[in-house]
Amino acid sequence: MNPVGGGVVGAGSSRAAPTTRTWIALGFVGVLFVGLFFRWLWTQHKLSWDALDDWGHVYLIPFVSWYLIRQNWRELLQARMGTFWPGLAPFVLGIVSYFFFVVGVPNHMSQGFALILTLAGATLLLLGPGAFRYLFLPIAFLVFSVQISPQIMATVTFQLQLIASKGAEVLLAVIGSMAGFAVTRDGNLLEVIGSGPPQRLNVAEACSGMRMVIAFLALAAIVAVFSCRYWWQRGAIMLLAMPVAVLLNVIRVAVLGLLTLVNVHLAQGNAHMLIGMVLLVPGLFLFLGAVWALNHAVADAPSTAKGKPS
Repeated sequence: MNPVGGGVVGAGSSRAAPTTRTWIALGFVGVLFVGLFFRWLWTQHKLSWDALDDWGHVYLIPFVSWYLIRQNWRELLQARMGTFWPGLAPFVLGIVSYFFFVVGVPNHMSQGFALILTLAGATLLLLGPGAFRYLFLPIAFLVFSVQISPQIMATVTFQLQLIASKGAEVLLAVIGSMAGFAVTRDGNLLEVIGSGPPQRLNVAEACSGMRMVIAFLALAAIVAVFSCRYWWQRGAIMLLAMPVAVLLNVIRVAVLGLLTLVNVHLAQGNAHMLIGMVLLVPGLFLFLGAVWALNHAVADAPSTAKGKPS
């Protein structure tokens, strides 16, 4: 007997599975897809490989997307699959946009977004909305594998660095008032004045700022997908990603400033990368705490209403 209301492909089976013919067809489409977008994929690989500190996470994104698919693998196989012609619109729009941003107005970031739109359109067209509902998030997560254009990076990064330097100045001044050192700031340049010679920390060199934002957006997306039950909760967690990234970036710069008092070399090289990775842990706990609060609020709403005197 088929499940009630279930979109099961095939009769007399409680679980539908794509046929060998379907897998072959999907494999063929996949080869064509890679061939069509090979230029962008290869360019993204080279850009990521040449800047592993900033874009090394790109290599992990497809595996996370695959893990998201595997989480709903049973439901995906049981979904009603079939051609859904409205999916042709985003599919064609994605291809046209891709070639426009290759030939007309060359832009690597826009090419990447066009690739994702094409993939979403092809999935909707070939598998239908029943399967697409389980594939939407894994496909959308691929956005984090697209390198942001240098123009946007330069503008946003400068502002993030300025916020980080101002915030770190305040934090270091508070700590310095108790620990016996002073701090001054000139733009993105912090000068920590202790018992020895003044130590300078160039925030522009110590952190990109954007790297933290991307890392925390990806982390927030993972937490939102796996821990939140409702879409509005997921949206709230994603909105929290930016302030969390900015706050922890301020803390990272302040820590680097303190390290200059111990040993100036500790604030150079890969130290800022290591500190950034360590700060992912408190960031994760902040997101999980927010999820707990959101889930607790929703769970308590009915019981609170029930407990009111009639």
